[in-house]
Amino acid sequence: MLKNVICPLMLVLTSISYAGAESLYIPSSTYALYPPTGSRTVNDVMNRYSPFVEPRLKRYFDNVGLTYPPQNIALFAMKQEQSVELWAEEKGKWSYIKRYDIQKMSGHTGPKMREGDKQVPEGVYQVSLLNPNSRYHLSMKLNYPNAFDRKYAQLEGRTSPGSNIFIHGKQASVGCLAMGDYAIEELFLLAERTGIDNIEVLISPHDPRKGKLLAANTQPYWTKILYRDIEQRARKFNR
Repeated sequence: MLKNVICPLMLVLTSISYAGAESLYIPSSTYALYPPTGSRTVNDVMNRYSPFVEPRLKRYFDNVGLTYPPQNIALFAMKQEQSVELWAEEKGKWSYIKRYDIQKMSGHTGPKMREGDKQVPEGVYQVSLLNPNSRYHLSMKLNYPNAFDRKYAQLEGRTSPGSNIFIHGKQASVGCLAMGDYAIEELFLLAERTGIDNIEVLISPHDPRKGKLLAANTQPYWTKILYRDIEQRARKFNR
């Protein structure tokens, strides 16, 4: 009798546990063909996640009357608010799409200065590549250090300003933006559909629409120049 009770109970518990798994809503045929980490391509990721991620993305854009995929997108990250806003451009007008919470971020406000300082960079960046084999589910690499970063690193004799800055999944990060798996699946697929050359990533110490960006006395002189540029770029994100 006890055995007859335990077996169905174990089946129910297994089903509940599996219901929280990422692969629950993936067609079994697609899941079986998904290559292991290390051998995946961007197309593998698109084939696996598109059936259930892209309907969500299309709904977001339909809600604001925009075409999917968009012409251009921008990711507006704000450290203090621990959020990333998704914006899209159509016919010269930028429209707000949605907000994502940053799940984990190391460091504090202020620009990244050197390798190992655990700082998330601040500035205007582009997505340089999509990584389907990330240890953090999926990831998008930023072009840090950009021309601005390299210029002032050279002027100050900083030979190792850092590298390998990503927007990625999971909830752990040192120097990157960890968005969680649900969010990175959307952002990864959206980036591929839009084209990485059509993506701007703006990282700010806080929301400049709520108050002027002020550099601390302990920060380098060029931080004021950087913050003016961020403020100017953020003007198009008018809600």
